[in-house]
Amino acid sequence: MELRNLKTFKVVAEELNLTKAAKSLGYTQPTLTLQIQALEKELNHTLLTRIGKKTLLTTAGKRLKIHVDQLFSLIEEMERDMEELHGPSGVLTIAASEYYCSQQLSPMIKSYMDMYPEVRVNLLPLNSMHGIQSVKDHVADIAIIASDCHEVDMKQTFLEEEKTLLVVSSEISKNKSLEEVFLQYPFISYDKDCSFSNIIDRYFKSNDLQPQSMIVVGGSDETIKRAVLNGTGYAILGENIIKNELDNGSITVLQPVSESIITSMINLKVRSAEPNIQTITEFIQGAW
Repeated sequence: MELRNLKTFKVVAEELNLTKAAKSLGYTQPTLTLQIQALEKELNHTLLTRIGKKTLLTTAGKRLKIHVDQLFSLIEEMERDMEELHGPSGVLTIAASEYYCSQQLSPMIKSYMDMYPEVRVNLLPLNSMHGIQSVKDHVADIAIIASDCHEVDMKQTFLEEEKTLLVVSSEISKNKSLEEVFLQYPFISYDKDCSFSNIIDRYFKSNDLQPQSMIVVGGSDETIKRAVLNGTGYAILGENIIKNELDNGSITVLQPVSESIITSMINLKVRSAEPNIQTITEFIQGAW
């Protein structure tokens, strides 16, 4: 059974007009008729019938159209898959926190796109929990997360281990003990949707402490850092985001936190061999 004849039937079945179908395919009408007749002879079924001036599908023609549509859809999918083997192309979406997007990924993406100009990269600012869900839902191709991922269908690639610190502005810390800071100022916290909040909860529980008051400002590292610098209260932050402030003395460490932030990259295991995911995974792991 020739694909050419099946393709001709597909177009005829869609147009239900031999003249239009022949023009669409670039055939003469007699050539098109011969191809349909050859297919009918091979299948031992009449596929088309005419009622007056109308061309209609027979019962066999209607059934064949279902199979032919599925066949050519599969062929198109096969062609797309084969085309992808030529190299990365199309849209690549990376989910990551606002901090990772602005401080880590933005400089990397420029270099990646210089290497693979056929790829357009989208950065999607999401916290770790939402980043994991976005990969599961095929909204993002990969995600950079600051938490463990226990999903069995995910591949997790380690990127970095980062210290966490209990900090306050240096202005507040002058002549104040840890206990006095706890009593006089609120704790600036991430919301519960943020995976980093688990580290915070375990810190207070293991030290048998409880903040006198708390301000929840969402999942933005930068917002919490600004609140600390403004003297609003104290917070637990990763060392990377406050490196400059520690160096210039505007933020003081009240106490190191024993649990570190583990940064990793995730993608669905079944998609690991896709050129876009394979190349961006290797590139980020090498450049991080």
